[in-house]
Amino acid sequence: MEQNGTKENGRSEETPAPGPPQPVHIQDIRFTKIFIDNKWVQSSRGRTFATFNPATGCKLCEVEEADETVETLDTGKPFLQSLFIDLDGSIKTLRYYAGWSDKIHGKSLRVGDITKHEPVGVCGAIIPWNFPLLMFMWKIAPALSCGNTVVVKPAEQTPLTALHMGSLIKEAGFPAGVVNIVPGFGPTAGAAIANHMDIDKVAFTGSTETGQLIQTAAAKSNLKRVTLELGGKNPCIVFADCDLQLAVEDTQTGAFYNQGQCCTAASRVFVEESIHDQFVRLSIENAKKIVVGDPLDPLTSHGPQIDQQQFDKIMDLIESGKKEGARLEYGGTPVSNKSLFIQPTIFSGVKDHMRIAKEEIFGPVQCIFSFQSQEEAIRRANSSRYGLVSAIFTSSMDRALSVSAALETGTVWINCYNSLHAQTPFGGYKMSGIGRELGEYALAEYTEVKAVTLKLKEAV
Repeated sequence: MEQNGTKENGRSEETPAPGPPQPVHIQDIRFTKIFIDNKWVQSSRGRTFATFNPATGCKLCEVEEADETVETLDTGKPFLQSLFIDLDGSIKTLRYYAGWSDKIHGKSLRVGDITKHEPVGVCGAIIPWNFPLLMFMWKIAPALSCGNTVVVKPAEQTPLTALHMGSLIKEAGFPAGVVNIVPGFGPTAGAAIANHMDIDKVAFTGSTETGQLIQTAAAKSNLKRVTLELGGKNPCIVFADCDLQLAVEDTQTGAFYNQGQCCTAASRVFVEESIHDQFVRLSIENAKKIVVGDPLDPLTSHGPQIDQQQFDKIMDLIESGKKEGARLEYGGTPVSNKSLFIQPTIFSGVKDHMRIAKEEIFGPVQCIFSFQSQEEAIRRANSSRYGLVSAIFTSSMDRALSVSAALETGTVWINCYNSLHAQTPFGGYKMSGIGRELGEYALAEYTEVKAVTLKLKEAV
């Protein structure tokens, strides 16, 4: 049966049914040069570097390398995660800060005294490889909203997303020089941003060790303002009165999302002793449902690690867990015939002194601990140099609020995990960072406050 030349399914006969996303071919990669003043330019020293597809190990292209001057393909992230998390989150971040552009203002304090919020100036942004599009937006959106210009250095492993954004920025009509993109390596392009005397602020997301170097360089140069979003060894506390299936699913999503390559990874799961064994059993059952495969296949939920160096680091930590006496419950091995794929891995019987309990793994490894009392759980959760995020699973709101107040982290999720929103500030305590991104709080990182006092004539 057809109506007006259209089949019952609503599509014309000539229109094919929608299918899985088509693979991006190497010849489709168009933007590989440095983006400065709305122009694509070559490296001043004629240098390039290769970027690879971590799912296949194939070289994608050569990218121009700056110095003292396509998400799923580049990262190996499952396609649907790139589409529904990264792209959607980027759009929401842009829209949120676009709304702030005409609402940033000072205050009238008393008669004759006012404050003004002025742009910081030139802002450097050094972004990581695990969320290249989302982190690009987290950095440039508040900076531009406050009237700054930006120089972005994408990670050398994933430059293609940022470079493609450069083409869209130019197409959208941004004035030349407002957003500049300089692909390159940390010791050259990254260090140049941190040390440059004409850059007024640098925002960095990445490892704690690199963050320390950036803060040192900023202090030694022009004492530029710094915001740092760094590592995490994030605790989840699962109480016996929780919704157990929810806790299993959310903590495991937190541990394995993006192959565990997240600063927010739920890498320490403290489970109350009375439900510990059941929690472990359900976690194993849940892990067996994870689909490892081609990131461009919509059925895939688990892709490869970003590169060989990261792969080797994760496998070394997995081996250390075995040697130090943790119980390997599931996974723990590379996926056969897959270059950089590691099976989702679950350890139980983890002790606080073990490397897998202390070091940021940045891979698909879930560490399960047991605890007996609330006080013990809080003390052990806080016994880390990191303080980025934490989570609590309980049916008692009194307990949830009490424990959240005691946890030394910048974010506490209650009966959920990885719940990030453009309106809500994000950042860490201790060695997980300085300052906040997202929300109204991020605007303060990109403005200078000027006080203006006017002497008024007395009324006659």
